[in-house]
Amino acid sequence: MAKASKPRKRPAKGKAKAKPRKRSLKRWVLRRAALVLLIPFAVLLLLVLIYSVFDPPTTHTIWSEERRLGHDVDRQWIGIEEISPAAVRAVVAAEDANYCLHWGFDVNAIRLALEDGAQRGGSTISQQTVKNVFLWQGRSWLRKSLEALITPLAEAVWSKRRMLEIYLNLAEFGEGIFGVEAASHHYFGKPPGDLTPMQGALLAAVLPNPKERSASNPASWLRKRAAAIADGGATIKVDGRADCFED
Repeated sequence: MAKASKPRKRPAKGKAKAKPRKRSLKRWVLRRAALVLLIPFAVLLLLVLIYSVFDPPTTHTIWSEERRLGHDVDRQWIGIEEISPAAVRAVVAAEDANYCLHWGFDVNAIRLALEDGAQRGGSTISQQTVKNVFLWQGRSWLRKSLEALITPLAEAVWSKRRMLEIYLNLAEFGEGIFGVEAASHHYFGKPPGDLTPMQGALLAAVLPNPKERSASNPASWLRKRAAAIADGGATIKVDGRADCFED
């Protein structure tokens, strides 16, 4: 008599669906990860586009300084056309003489900074503007990495003239003094359109250490530094390195 064949065991329902569940979970995680990355980028892109037309209302640095001082800082937005051209050129000559020749990063300046053991700054005006608008002060690798990512985006959207206008209005020129309008009145009692080349150069000379330097009462070494900056401003006008931000 032939033996009855044994019925095949059916796989348990849970085991049959294990792989599809794993794949769907992986897709869900990937989608969420993509959203986590895309949403901040979309917000950042929107802000960059907005600030190409509208002025940033405040920054992390200004907010932090107001909290530290316990009162509002001195600042007033002004168009770049209302600033003495010599003063604008002085700031560029002092902070980033090749501003019109690069697209956000000055490779030679970075190389010199590395060779000098980071004792000198290698950041361009573009990088400093991005830091002032979107980030915070400090030398952390996180901040520098974000700055490196955002700078090309800002360079692609903002004109060189607009970038420089934002920088001049957000740069710190003294304790609680932000922007060239406030600095010009604070140090020289005049609007920035009336600044002489030397006064503009003195303002530029305080930028690396605004809380420790004074444009209206400069030390002798700072006055010499300002004279060199004024010469540099005249030089970039003659050799064309100011063409990207001047009419």
